[in-house]
Amino acid sequence: MSLQETILEMGKRARAASKELARLTTVQKNAGLLAMADELVSAEPTLLAENARDVEAARASGLSKAMIDRLTLTPARVVSMAEGIRQVATLPDPVGANITQWTRPNGIEISKVRVPIGVIGIIFESRPNVTSDAAVLCTKTGNAVILRGGSEAIHSNLAIAAALAKGAARAGLPADAIQLVPTTDREAVKLLAGMDQFIDVIIPRGGRALIEAVVSAARMPVIKHYNGICAVYVDKAADLAMARNIVINAKTQRPGVCNAIETVLVHSDVAEAFFKDTGAALLEKGVQIRGDARVRELVAAAVPATEEDWNTEFLELILAAKIVNSLDEAIEHIETHGSHHSDAIVTADPVAAEAFLNRVDSATVYWNASTRFTDGGEFGFGAEIGISTDKLHARGPMALEELTTYKYQIRGTGQIRG
Repeated sequence: MSLQETILEMGKRARAASKELARLTTVQKNAGLLAMADELVSAEPTLLAENARDVEAARASGLSKAMIDRLTLTPARVVSMAEGIRQVATLPDPVGANITQWTRPNGIEISKVRVPIGVIGIIFESRPNVTSDAAVLCTKTGNAVILRGGSEAIHSNLAIAAALAKGAARAGLPADAIQLVPTTDREAVKLLAGMDQFIDVIIPRGGRALIEAVVSAARMPVIKHYNGICAVYVDKAADLAMARNIVINAKTQRPGVCNAIETVLVHSDVAEAFFKDTGAALLEKGVQIRGDARVRELVAAAVPATEEDWNTEFLELILAAKIVNSLDEAIEHIETHGSHHSDAIVTADPVAAEAFLNRVDSATVYWNASTRFTDGGEFGFGAEIGISTDKLHARGPMALEELTTYKYQIRGTGQIRG
């Protein structure tokens, strides 16, 4: 078959599988999830072997250290994926839940009920664990999923998807509910985005070029997971020891992920003390500081920040640093240059904190905590599809509830409209 025929056939099978999934009980879906987790663990040797092929190719192509870290599977990460699946099995099933209900004066009863979306297309780059997370969350919510991963993880993704589908089928779930496009041909992205007769919503996770390509081609709703240009603002009333811990964690704990910070903004009243301590600690951890003129006066090793740096998701040990004179200036910088993903303020002043929480228009906004907590697992959602930077349908960590829509069920006793 041609690629177009292959993608079309996948869509047909996914639509049929979604109808089967929608009829399953929570008990049946959870049994499928547990079987998927067991199959993933059993397939660990295959997963690691296929992942090694991807990692070797990534190194040969010069992929950055941070991106290779995102790509790499280890025994511990396989176990973590399986545990994530088991955790989702313990979570409440949103499907069938009454969002609200009421009775009209004529006696008609109206219920607003959560239902599966149907078929979800997910296009993503690099991280093979996305294959597992997406498949699991879609299964729990009664949705079929068609996945298209990046070329750098093709062998890993195929192995993970095969293991999950095998486990699901063993438990009596439709195997076609989890499908992964078996090619790295970029034309597949355009074909998926145009297949609105079978895919109800499409979710791109990756760089700006990928997301813009999907948005421009999509004939169905798109939920975007855009850049993570995240910032920490160290206020004049900040506990500087706390600020040091938060900034170090948010930048260096895992720099290649979307909720790591790319910018630090520091109030001028505490800038000298902050950079004397935290600046040195960042440099010791191998972070390159790209600072404005005032930062460079305080940190000799800092290099000049360009205008482009304020708008860049580095995904590596690079941090843009700027000294500001007020909370308003910090908020203005974040609103101008940020990506509305995750931003934080460190301060002991509750008035400043509440102003920041209310005025910064990001999906997640923090007071005295690292942005690294923007994560479905850390929010108690189990796994996640990703972090939506959109405002409609879903925003922030996108988990079970965000993979449902709703319908109205109306119960009457023979009422007619006059």
